[in-house]
Amino acid sequence: MHSTTRAIRTRVGQTNEMEHTTPLFLTSSFCFDTAEEMRAAFADETNDNIYSRFSNPNVQEFTDKVVALEGAEAGYATASGMSAVFGSFMALLKKGDHLLSCRALFGSTHNIITKYLSRFGIEYSYVDASANIEEWKKAIRPNTKMIYVESPTNPGLEILDLKPLADLSRQHNIIFNVDNCFATPIGQLPIGSGADLVVHSATKWLDGQGRVLGGVVVGKKELINDIYLFCRNTGPALSPFNAWILSKSLETLEVRMERHASNALWIAEQLQTHSKIRSLKYPFLASHPQYEIAKKQMLNGGGIFCFELKGGLEAGRKFLDSLQLLSMTANLGDTRSIATHPASTTHAKLSEEERQSVAISPGLIRISVGLEHREDILKDILQAFENV
Repeated sequence: MHSTTRAIRTRVGQTNEMEHTTPLFLTSSFCFDTAEEMRAAFADETNDNIYSRFSNPNVQEFTDKVVALEGAEAGYATASGMSAVFGSFMALLKKGDHLLSCRALFGSTHNIITKYLSRFGIEYSYVDASANIEEWKKAIRPNTKMIYVESPTNPGLEILDLKPLADLSRQHNIIFNVDNCFATPIGQLPIGSGADLVVHSATKWLDGQGRVLGGVVVGKKELINDIYLFCRNTGPALSPFNAWILSKSLETLEVRMERHASNALWIAEQLQTHSKIRSLKYPFLASHPQYEIAKKQMLNGGGIFCFELKGGLEAGRKFLDSLQLLSMTANLGDTRSIATHPASTTHAKLSEEERQSVAISPGLIRISVGLEHREDILKDILQAFENV
């Protein structure tokens, strides 16, 4: 079966009530018929549920669906996207190890790498997202344990060529970890390009309606087992209710992403030559610097485009304040279109020098394109330009 069919049809077993939709398993713990069954479960001799911090039927169903969509061997779901990122670092890196990452990252990921990994004796270094494979090769150290990238990057939409990075990682016995949040498994399959791990903030497109928090990491079974053991003991468990919501959301992910991507491409095409814009980026526009890479490894361009307004910070403020339809909120990947000013929100804690190094200018605007009619989204952006 196609992966989307498996994602729709994957579910936990029916109860005696013969329900068509998986019920909620809102319980902290699970019972056993005998002391021997309980002993075996705690000894990891069986896969029986013990405690919802360890595993839960709703959480497992959601995880299994993402595993099917990404073509992975196994997975583990967490309470948020950042706990998935942090868990994938801390379960697999130790004191003395080195993390090599692309410089363009979500602000909270950047903060984890630069402010917290050093507390555990883990080193890091950055490579520009636009760097060629030789520059990545030169940045590898004897103690490099993991290469971590976003593609497309947040918020600048830089595209990294994943297969050469995967080949390089394999040659040096390095774990290759890819944040696939922006593309989703409908738009890109990093494991098919050689990634060992794929992380998602399920809060974004996987939910798609701005309702719940969640994260998930999928990939090679032996690596996921280490992540599971770390998270089982440290506690970033996904709630059963959130997992139930997310599992149902995945059943419509493909049709939603087709609409998000087609809306985003059409609107970006209409705006790319507008007089108020200095530059605009969308992966499937021929003007994108990494257009050829995007067309090679992505199935669609995703639901995000970004542009730099002439007039900088003040122009960005006026634009946001003039929007009537689009939302201003700390999220993306919603049915409703969202406008964000990264320099003052998601990446505000970066220094001006750090923001410039990852192409976040004062006038940069990120648009998460929703499911509204594309002409309504465009009209709101155009009328907001009139006040800039």
